Amino acid sequence: MATAANRYLRYYLIQGADHLHKRVPEFQRFYARKYTEVPKHKHKRALVLTARKSLGVIVGLLHRNEPYRSEEERHT
Repeated sequence: MATAANRYLRYYLIQGADHLHKRVPEFQRFYARKYTEVPKHKHKRALVLTARKSLGVIVGLLHRNEPYRSEEERHT
């Protein structure tokens, strides 16, 4: 995520990602995988990558005008 962008938006996206990785299984797995992949600043890097993924999901949902459904709900 570019640091030259709106710092308040960046802050709130990362705060949202912090809550997502604690509560949504799909994002928990993604966060855990990224946490183990990076050598330094593991939590911060995994959190920023989770925020980027969540932003992609949010934009896609807004574009398709549909509510969020977890991975388990999509496959049933």
